[in-house]
Amino acid sequence: MLFGKGLFTGLNITFKKMLKPNVTEFYPETKPELPTTVRSSMGLDPDKCISCMMCANACPNKVIAINSEKDEETKKKVLKSYEMNLGRCLFCGLCTEACPTKALTLTQEYENAVYYPEHLKWDMIERSKRNRKEGTE
Repeated sequence: MLFGKGLFTGLNITFKKMLKPNVTEFYPETKPELPTTVRSSMGLDPDKCISCMMCANACPNKVIAINSEKDEETKKKVLKSYEMNLGRCLFCGLCTEACPTKALTLTQEYENAVYYPEHLKWDMIERSKRNRKEGTE
């Protein structure tokens, strides 16, 4: 049964690919154009965040940790820290769908490789400040 239809189908695909020209991307020099549906990183707008904890509750892996305090003047919650453990994130998008103010978004940023696992714990407030600086320069 090894020399049946499956073998010829596989060889057919191999020969078709072999005859086509190679596609080479010069990655570091030219960045690839990604589809709009790519989910490769997270972004936070801390000014929009109301600390409702809906994103943390929607996350299946519980990678989001939010700390907030109640402001005495306005009687509203104020975001103090927003941390994500991207090493455990599925990039499923459930947290962004649950966010009522659209403060948390999936971004097109795809260069997220790190050397040490502890660098996968992102302080999203600091990250948003850094992204704003890079965007204005």
